[in-house]
Amino acid sequence: MAVRDLSSGDALMKILTVAAVIAAVMAAAKDVYADAGLDSLFKREQSTLSAVPTGRLNNFFNFNRAAKKAKPTEVKFTKDYLDSLPAAQGGDNFACLAEALYFEARGETVKGQFAVAEVIMNRVKSSQFPNTLCSVINQGTGRKYQCQFSYTCDGHEEVIREKTAYERVSKVARLVIDGAKTGLTDGATYYHTTAVRPRWSKSFTKTTRIGVHLFYRDDRYRTALNN
Repeated sequence: MAVRDLSSGDALMKILTVAAVIAAVMAAAKDVYADAGLDSLFKREQSTLSAVPTGRLNNFFNFNRAAKKAKPTEVKFTKDYLDSLPAAQGGDNFACLAEALYFEARGETVKGQFAVAEVIMNRVKSSQFPNTLCSVINQGTGRKYQCQFSYTCDGHEEVIREKTAYERVSKVARLVIDGAKTGLTDGATYYHTTAVRPRWSKSFTKTTRIGVHLFYRDDRYRTALNN
């Protein structure tokens, strides 16, 4: 239950009210105990509490106070916006997504980086792919020409040399994992750069182009974004 700050006047009033209730119950307890023992005391206390409207008790102790809903994160597709955010941290899935964005999209615009992150999250939500970020990103890794993200099986060592770029894509990863809604790719689960034209692109629905990437949706599977 959330704790609410009280002004000194409100706090004093509540303390006095509670003290008065306790004093009344104690006085009643003394009289009833003398006359009829503990059984009567318990019945008298139950009757006294029952006489107080439930709504009043709930309001007094803030039982009915609704928890405030967190406002959706308003994303801005600029480097200045990312630089204004605190350093991003997280567990294994966060690390996998941040690494994927670094190797797949660090040279893209911020909007393009969010779009690539959205595709990866769409895969997690789709029945066509594994259901965690790390398993989606590493799907097919180790099998030549069968990895889903080329950096995981291109034979090159995965070394992060551009610290600033990594810090920025890490913030993109954190925002997307935390539920930031970008709505950039219309449910896409595939993408490729404009420098290539893979055969599979003819089988899917092209949804958009952002920066140097083209995005596609497999209409046989529907993600949570286009249900």
